[in-house]
Amino acid sequence: MKATLITVVSAAAMLVAGQGFAADGKAVYDASCAACHATGAAGAKKVGDKAAWAAPIKSGKDALYTIALKGKGAMPAKGGNASLSDADVKAAVDYMIAQSK
Repeated sequence: MKATLITVVSAAAMLVAGQGFAADGKAVYDASCAACHATGAAGAKKVGDKAAWAAPIKSGKDALYTIALKGKGAMPAKGGNASLSDADVKAAVDYMIAQSK
């Protein structure tokens, strides 16, 4: 009971702070990223292409988070879905990295 109360209070504090909850990275990817990153549209690196992702992964997660959050080249900020939280975008990046190592 005490652990549940702590979890609820922590969740409420995160929502009040505007952080929200990170969606499942795969779900965010499927809804907002796959249109380009599954097909290579507009020069997007295809998820799972280890050679294409090697250098970006080597640059580090923070660099990839920044690109995903702010956009780069043909990719708009947050993949064009401004309603995504930063945590959602980061979860999608984490998913794409995991699939592309």
